[in-house]
Amino acid sequence: MNNVWLIARRELGAYLRNLSGYVIIAVLLFLDGLAFNAFAVQGAAKKSSEVLADFFFFTSGIGMAGAIFLSMRLIAEERQTGTVQLLYSSPIHDREIVAGKFLAALAFLCLFFLGTGYMPALVAVYGKVSLGHVLSGYLGLVLVGASSLAIGLFGSSLTKSQVVAAVGSAVMCIGLTMCWLVAKVVDRPFTDVITGLAWYGHFDPFKNGIVHLKHVVYFALVTLFALFAATRVLEARRWR
Repeated sequence: MNNVWLIARRELGAYLRNLSGYVIIAVLLFLDGLAFNAFAVQGAAKKSSEVLADFFFFTSGIGMAGAIFLSMRLIAEERQTGTVQLLYSSPIHDREIVAGKFLAALAFLCLFFLGTGYMPALVAVYGKVSLGHVLSGYLGLVLVGASSLAIGLFGSSLTKSQVVAAVGSAVMCIGLTMCWLVAKVVDRPFTDVITGLAWYGHFDPFKNGIVHLKHVVYFALVTLFALFAATRVLEARRWR
């Protein structure tokens, strides 16, 4: 466990010392602010709960994109610079490498989520906001972010190119997001299975202030499966 925290602290320090990480968060906050003003606040009269639900909806998509950009360098950069050999030669298990890098990226992504806090606060100033709705929405954002980071980490483990890693991770995330379209053109029982894989079907209750265990389990399973796959890729490359 100490090795996990050492790697996580090393990676988090790299994020905090690197200007690109802050640029990514700044761009994400800017885009999220634009979406909040253009779609959540403007238009027909809405209840505070509807504005808040729209905010969480747009923030989840933007957070997913941010997770892909933050995770694309985690292993691909190590392979590109050759520093991955230092990790392989050290007494650290591959699962510890993956877990440490994942936790560091998740902690940094949470800075973006914290930065969006002023938007629910604005809704609270001009309307009525339930604390449970806010906490539920942010729990959903963290779960989406964790799943996206895990998929991005898996994509980063497959290639030396950060661009290829980002594109591959984006394809996987979009595939999970758009499963509901595929479900429309297949027959049962595949319809129910594919619909169950659709990302936003599981996020929808969170943005509306509802927490169900089955949806938490879904995101946890996606995260664990992607981290397990990334670990197996590292193990295969180590033995190769």
